[in-house]
Amino acid sequence: MDAVSFDPGARDEFLIAVEHYEACQPGLGRRFRLALERQLGLICKMPFRFRVLHPPFRRCLIPRFPYSVIFAIEPEFILVVAVAHAKRKPGYWLERVGGNATD
Repeated sequence: MDAVSFDPGARDEFLIAVEHYEACQPGLGRRFRLALERQLGLICKMPFRFRVLHPPFRRCLIPRFPYSVIFAIEPEFILVVAVAHAKRKPGYWLERVGGNATD
């Protein structure tokens, strides 16, 4: 499986994080983007390797950054529903997928 699709909210989170890191230190935004792309490659190769967070959603940590990729395995692609900062309220992204954040 090679296709990845981003929920619009997840894409916004990703772009905001890249801009933030780049503003903090030139080149850091690029390193964050590359780290996320590496993890997406692993997710595409071995999607069942990652821990189930809220079925059917799984979580992949991004090394050296306090972010996780929250994703679902669809028949034809990986759906990224959040690029979640570790300090953000857990489960906030469930509202995007019709879930309840208090589950």
